[in-house]
Amino acid sequence: MDGTLINNTPYHFKSWQALYKKYGMGELSRETYYTVVSGVPVIETIRRVFGEGRNEDQLKALLNEKEEFYRKIYAPHIQPINGLENFLTELKNAGVKIAMGTSATEEDINFVFDHIPIRDDFSVIINSTMVTKPKPDPQVYIKAAKALNVPPERCIVFEDSLAGIKSGNTAGMKVVGITTGHTAAELQPVNLVINDYSELTAQKLAALFEK
Repeated sequence: MDGTLINNTPYHFKSWQALYKKYGMGELSRETYYTVVSGVPVIETIRRVFGEGRNEDQLKALLNEKEEFYRKIYAPHIQPINGLENFLTELKNAGVKIAMGTSATEEDINFVFDHIPIRDDFSVIINSTMVTKPKPDPQVYIKAAKALNVPPERCIVFEDSLAGIKSGNTAGMKVVGITTGHTAAELQPVNLVINDYSELTAQKLAALFEK
């Protein structure tokens, strides 16, 4: 969802920077965010960075604080990535099954769908509470494929994060990278790189299975 349906990654980065600064964890660099934090469930990063001396309730409070700040600063700017809605409609009309596998919380998923009416385009939604192994583990995508009743080798993953690309490749799926957070050169190895969905058609996706 984040970085693939909406270009919200810069706002997540800002909210993480604010949390690091407020609680004395130093400056969060862009490089660290995009290589270590992006694509990983928020609570996993909260535990790793802020976990010492805090219990689970305190960690969840930090998660809520971070997410509330993110939603506040992003709400005025939220919009789908260019071409997304037409692309989803084309896939549905072509009989393609669509799932969303995300590291986001249910609250963040609802926040997006409250602003962009695309919830019904997805037959399956796998969120962070439904997996026990976060990206780069492939569990989220394996579960999504199973729920769709489609073998992994017949699935295509859309990813903007390095952790997500590794997850999709490990799952044995085709991977399309989208350049909302990384350059095309950084988004490797993938089967295809796009800047937005205006560049894609169902036929172009089908062609990935012919290579």
